[in-house]
Amino acid sequence: MENTAKLSGGKKRFRLERAKVKLLASYYGHPARDLKLICVTGSTGKSTVAHFVHEILRAASQPAAILASDQAIKATVLHKFLNDAWKAKVTYAVITAPAAALGAETFYGLPIYAAAMTDFVPSGLTDADLNSYLEEKETLFRMDPEVVVLNRDDAHYPDFAQFRGKTETLTYGASSDSDVKIEGSKLYRKGTEAQLGFGGRDFTVASFLAGEPTVSYMACAAAIATALNIAPATIAEGIANYEVKG
Repeated sequence: MENTAKLSGGKKRFRLERAKVKLLASYYGHPARDLKLICVTGSTGKSTVAHFVHEILRAASQPAAILASDQAIKATVLHKFLNDAWKAKVTYAVITAPAAALGAETFYGLPIYAAAMTDFVPSGLTDADLNSYLEEKETLFRMDPEVVVLNRDDAHYPDFAQFRGKTETLTYGASSDSDVKIEGSKLYRKGTEAQLGFGGRDFTVASFLAGEPTVSYMACAAAIATALNIAPATIAEGIANYEVKG
């Protein structure tokens, strides 16, 4: 009886959240319909990948806006951002999609162009919390994106391998099965370099961000940009252009 009540309460909450999101979209005139939404989710690196992609698009002379945060994004903030992006006449809107925002139906009904996963690190979660967290992350990939980009090296890759983009699906990582393969990397005190391979071509990307995880983040951004048909030289230029302020 108690479980039934909880289930009923959960469904009611989802209906209310979805109604709120639909109202916001209607209020602003559904600006997302005229944008290509690139959404990045994952346990870590969402903002870094989003900024890499934003800089790559700028290097490719593609008008783009970015909303990047590792914290939950409120529906009101998201839809105002989409409206502002539409007014600015951009083509792409690059957005981070934290699990909390996905679980709160913040992205409900949006036309997702590209959905990308950085990694899935469920450390410290109980089995019940893990299942809930996994469902929240999967929400983005169930929204029929045109493009899906997945981390082939991630331990939970099999949980997401079922998802396919309507037009393209790309994987990235050091695994030999990766579409965008990390062939090698160099770590410096004030930066990171990686050699990537795609379609028989190798190219080098480098960032002022230090640390081994940056290698994977650069590969993720490169895979997203590759799906957008952006040339390797432009990808490298965009990644190199990103510097953390402050």
